[in-house]
Amino acid sequence: MNTGVKITVFGAALAVTFGTAYGVGAGVGPVGAPAKTEHAGHAAPASTDAGAGHGDHEEAAQGPAAGGLQVSEGGYTLSLEAPQVAPGQGELKFSIKDAAGRKVTAYKTEHGKELHFIVASRDLTVYRHLHPVRAADGTWSTPVDLPAAGAYKAFADFAPAAEGAKGVTLGADLSAPGAYAPNSMPPAATTAEVEGYQVALGGSLDAGKAGELKLTVSKDGKPVTNLEPYLGAYGHLVALRDGDLAYLHVHPNEGGPGPDVSFTATAPSSGTYRLFLDFQHEGKVRTAAFTVHAGGQAASTADTGTPANTPTAEPSGHSH
Repeated sequence: MNTGVKITVFGAALAVTFGTAYGVGAGVGPVGAPAKTEHAGHAAPASTDAGAGHGDHEEAAQGPAAGGLQVSEGGYTLSLEAPQVAPGQGELKFSIKDAAGRKVTAYKTEHGKELHFIVASRDLTVYRHLHPVRAADGTWSTPVDLPAAGAYKAFADFAPAAEGAKGVTLGADLSAPGAYAPNSMPPAATTAEVEGYQVALGGSLDAGKAGELKLTVSKDGKPVTNLEPYLGAYGHLVALRDGDLAYLHVHPNEGGPGPDVSFTATAPSSGTYRLFLDFQHEGKVRTAAFTVHAGGQAASTADTGTPANTPTAEPSGHSH
């Protein structure tokens, strides 16, 4: 069954790269609709049905707002202990500091986590959805695998437990030293392959107007009808805008368990976006990625149904 979800792109600061499959899809649309949101960079679901695994979200009068563009916002700062990490296996440590410079130690739980942390390359070819662990003093740490030298961005999506505090998405620059040449954006297509799974993308991503994105998961030519919950839902979607790195974090609201997972998304502007769908099956989370054009021309017939890059030896972009 289709999983209905209403989302709104809020981000502007996330260049993400994904680990396993580079799939692509295309969508087009005009500009102009308001959005539901809890905080910048985190899209609101269509409802707050408790069975959907989502927190409450507030109605916003304005349209899509930018999230993840700043290292400091709303009185909170994302502080990386080191802005550089060597390519390969390493460890990241960071903290969220309040306006007085104190490390935050209490958070609201959203989608099963106190804090969602993503690292992406600025050329949109590496994506890591990480699950850091917080020490008692407020220091977070997580292993990370950056496959090559280059420019990256780290994003922290969280809601402090302090009274009156609202959710926020912060972004900080990160780099892996060494010789670097950016990769080209994967072309648009409507299918992606990852570790033996095929994911088909339907619908459109429209600038300023809500549009449905439906992703259908299959394996060996058969629909996967027993997807497993991941972060409280059967699918987890992040959209990233090329250029200024807009950030959209989306969760399905109801339905499942597959093969279809659908989202209603609004892009903040026309442009090229990368979509990253996390889904869990047989105990493992995998990521399928698509390139989508919002506010431009739809993909040609030649693009439709053409797999992008097949899976590589890269991990699937997740760490727990």
